[in-house]
Amino acid sequence: MHTRHYPNPGAAPSLTDTVAETIRQQLIHGQLRAGQRLSEAGLSEQLEVSRNTLREAFRILSKEGLLRHEPNRGVSVVVPSIADIIDIYRVRRLIECQALAQAWPRHPAHKRMEQAMAQARRMRDAGDWLEVGSANMMFHAAIVALADSVRLSAMFADISAELRLAFGLLDDPEYLHAPFVDLNGRLLDLFDQGDTATAARNLESYLIQSERMVLSVYSARVD
Repeated sequence: MHTRHYPNPGAAPSLTDTVAETIRQQLIHGQLRAGQRLSEAGLSEQLEVSRNTLREAFRILSKEGLLRHEPNRGVSVVVPSIADIIDIYRVRRLIECQALAQAWPRHPAHKRMEQAMAQARRMRDAGDWLEVGSANMMFHAAIVALADSVRLSAMFADISAELRLAFGLLDDPEYLHAPFVDLNGRLLDLFDQGDTATAARNLESYLIQSERMVLSVYSARVD
């Protein structure tokens, strides 16, 4: 496992942590792609921070396994391996299924689940499958938020970024994301009914299906 960087939950984030989170979100939303080389000058101008601050953020994200620094070649976005994807889904099943099974149905994260679901449906109707993928990430981040753990949410943000990098290597985002809009809707319906145990079982099956889809397409791509 990579070394994870989790800021003290009680402390205000430093500028470096804020910059690292901004880049992490760009990865989660598909704005940066696996293998892409990052321009230090361009990013420092875009984010309006010094190069020293940006380098510190790069170091954080490199420790998390999201970026890679190579001497004389600079910093680039990592390309996840098949082993990474298997490990990511193992962690997802452990975190998400427990969070959903033990959740209080009136938890405030429920609104975030509803908002993400509405966004996914709007983007599906518009045919914007990359944004459907982003809404899917939001939905699952909201499931993790049901656990009321800053550290689990931080870990999920990390693995979401790695997963989105894997998605970005595939050519057909509709194939990846279309089946899961209605499946997310079903999870939300079960959660609304207070049947969190069934929702958690469905989520486990859903994640196994998702993992198989990603691995089948991804292994064909990298072979």
